[in-house]
Amino acid sequence: HVQLVEYGGGSGKAGGSLKLSCVFSGHTTSGYCMGWFRQTTGKEREGVASIATGGGSTYYADSVKDRFTISQDNAKNMVYLQMNGLKPEDTAMYYCAADSVAGPLCYTRGVPGYGYWGQGTQVTV
Repeated sequence: HVQLVEYGGGSGKAGGSLKLSCVFSGHTTSGYCMGWFRQTTGKEREGVASIATGGGSTYYADSVKDRFTISQDNAKNMVYLQMNGLKPEDTAMYYCAADSVAGPLCYTRGVPGYGYWGQGTQVTV
């Protein structure tokens, strides 16, 4: 039974930093696409960053490129999202997502490409 739990959200100042963590239980993170998504009220959930845990390939949405960094620690079954240079438009509920790496490349997957989701953690800038 796969479970994802995010933590580390909260309030941050514009220009500041926050780090989100996602603990993955029920399976190892090896061989998975892991993604961070975000959603604000009335808008569709959008992809922020993804990582292929086997090879480490990463992808970032243009809106966060050069500010956010996704990383993994397979030994701890953890995925992180380091958010620097925060902007008010980064305010959203952030979700960690996972699914088997088998299938479409991680960076091509939107919401339908992930079968496991965390409950979300709020980030307010």
